[in-house]
Amino acid sequence: MSADDRRFEVLRAIVADYVSTHEPVGSKALVERHNLGVSSATVRNDMVALEDDGLITQPHTSAGRVPTDKGYRLFVDRLSEVKPLSGAERRAIQSFLDGALDLDDVLRRSVRLLAQLTRQVAVVQYPTLTRATVRHLEIVKITPARLMLVLITDTGRVDQRMVDLGDVIDDEDVARLRALLNSAMIEQRLPEASASVAELPERAAPDLREVLTRVCSVLIESLVDHPEERLLLGGTANLTRNVSDFPGSLRQVLEALEEQVVVLRLLAAARDPGTVLVRIGVENEAMEMRDTSVVSVGYGSPGNVFGGIGVVGPTRMDYPGTMAAVRAVAAYVGEILAGR
Repeated sequence: MSADDRRFEVLRAIVADYVSTHEPVGSKALVERHNLGVSSATVRNDMVALEDDGLITQPHTSAGRVPTDKGYRLFVDRLSEVKPLSGAERRAIQSFLDGALDLDDVLRRSVRLLAQLTRQVAVVQYPTLTRATVRHLEIVKITPARLMLVLITDTGRVDQRMVDLGDVIDDEDVARLRALLNSAMIEQRLPEASASVAELPERAAPDLREVLTRVCSVLIESLVDHPEERLLLGGTANLTRNVSDFPGSLRQVLEALEEQVVVLRLLAAARDPGTVLVRIGVENEAMEMRDTSVVSVGYGSPGNVFGGIGVVGPTRMDYPGTMAAVRAVAAYVGEILAGR
């Protein structure tokens, strides 16, 4: 083993011990806990070299060392592979998410599950509607003068709207409306579908024009993206388990999460369902997030990413386990939504 490889093994051991104990790690403890195959003196020399390289640092109140953001980054970059979840964990994820009723339920369950698996804050971005396509529009006659519109997209989103017509309508005209609107929207992305719907009343038969105008004005609201619905969080209380993990300010982190814009920007970078992104400490552009790490990945189907999903936690986190959980939950969410 070369000196560089040996020093990386020392760094890996420091990361493992610090994550599990939250205590600075000394050379004696490393030799006792890990089969490094070298003497305490060699480990002490390696720790000096790691500190000189900015990979570990010594807190003022301790003789031990802790990883720096740079040290965590090297550790993550050198992970040969993300450790797979156990069969029981995978079955539990699948069983929990398969019971979801609709898109909202899928996303709520996914953040709750991911927060439990990682003991961090889980975040998921709602499917970006500009990339969603219309799968079907159902029109249900509630009363002779009132209709319910049920818009279903390929991302699994189901949006229900009520339309008061101001006049009565029979079943035959409801069927005509349904056929006309579906022919204009099916398989179109939502922005294009909105434009098609806006043009329909001008081309409609005179006896349907007034009803269609009312229906289209309500339907267009469903086809427009709603930014305020773009993010779900779960497990925020997990951040308070160790306030000392946030030497800056935990309040700043919580406020950034509540504001959502910062996290949305981080999740937006996760555009590949197969590649887990890890941003550590100072790699986060927002100052409020400099004490955190963000592990994220895109979810969706091949060639069609619906959104991002991930976790936010302190830089002192179980990166291999967190990356595996994020990737597994994202894969199941993508499969569920692609199959709806």
